[in-house]
Amino acid sequence: MTTCKVSKPNRRIVGEITLDGSKSISNRILIIKALCEQPFAIHNLSTSNDTQTLVKLLAQTDNDTFDCGAAGTTFRFLTAYFSLQEGTQILTGSERMKQRPIGKLVNALRALGCDIEYLGTEGYPPLKINAPKSLATDGLIISADTSSQYITALLLIAPTLPKGLKLTLDGTIVSRPYIEMTLSLMSYFGVQHTWEENTITVEKQAYQPREVTVEADWSAASYYYAMAAFADELDLTLNGLFKDSLQGDSVANEIGFHFGVDTTFTEGGIVLKKTDNPPAEFFEWDFVKCPDIAQTFAVVCAGKNVQGLFTGLETLFIKETDRVAALKNELAKVGVSFVKMPARFTQKSQKQYFMVEGKFHIEQTPRFPTYEDHRMAMAFAPLAMFHEVEIEEPKVVGKSYPQFWEDLQKLGFEVK
Repeated sequence: MTTCKVSKPNRRIVGEITLDGSKSISNRILIIKALCEQPFAIHNLSTSNDTQTLVKLLAQTDNDTFDCGAAGTTFRFLTAYFSLQEGTQILTGSERMKQRPIGKLVNALRALGCDIEYLGTEGYPPLKINAPKSLATDGLIISADTSSQYITALLLIAPTLPKGLKLTLDGTIVSRPYIEMTLSLMSYFGVQHTWEENTITVEKQAYQPREVTVEADWSAASYYYAMAAFADELDLTLNGLFKDSLQGDSVANEIGFHFGVDTTFTEGGIVLKKTDNPPAEFFEWDFVKCPDIAQTFAVVCAGKNVQGLFTGLETLFIKETDRVAALKNELAKVGVSFVKMPARFTQKSQKQYFMVEGKFHIEQTPRFPTYEDHRMAMAFAPLAMFHEVEIEEPKVVGKSYPQFWEDLQKLGFEVK
């Protein structure tokens, strides 16, 4: 097993980092480009494994088996994309991917008339996707609390369907920022929609080619907010971030303020400095619109000895790993608990509440497994500002941020 030891001789975070393009935006644009009748240029495309896997698979012509590895977004987007293509494609992935549900998306595509078979366990990858026999239906109802990646996969193919698509989201929408990101990108490429109450309507129409620059990844930026929160001296520039961002994770700049980090937007990105006010002693946030940064700020609460109350974590159970269980296991190594609040606390609410509390301490080098989850590695790495830490399988960061360890070294971290 590969591990790396990460340490920092001081708590000084001063420097400049240019962040990679957003994986979420990059993958959406790549599917739009594949569905567009004419090519267009994409600048600052994510170098993440997920995005590069999607690039490779969309260009693949010599094999009808498409292996997505651990790339969940890639698998889900290609499920919808291939369901409209001629011929037969086998879509598969890693062992963990075969444990991640795909049934809701397959059921929705089948309702449209797509021909998809399971090659293993019902409701899970791998899939055999045949050319559609008939695409007569234009109306779908899907649970509003399902993964935004399922909803996005359907919306991206909607304008290419014979009758377009009327997609009704049944219940309370839990991933609205990601859906809005998808629709904004579709609009950028000429596809219009209406959203009335819980129904999104996309008429049949064509994507229009248009040069595009991908904004930097706010999920990646969250790890620097953790370092900024832990810093004694702070003057950090992060290039490529937009103030009017499409990403729900851009709320990291608001959350950072609770931990003593001030954000100034510039023409090229942001500058992080310490605020004049002390950090809050208690932190509460609903992460339903930004679940990918929940791990980051759970670790920040731990390192700052701030009691935290987290909600909106429902989708974390089916990510690369069960992120709630992983947080509980690993925070315990530094004296901090991460527990679900009892039913009596939540009886008046449908939400699940999780509490971060305890007395943070590191007595010897803790070893953190990453559970095949890139965000576990990057969320726990900033704790090296207090004490050397050991991270298992450090190359897992390649899923979304291949240059993470190199960028840490630019800020004075030692990575062995």
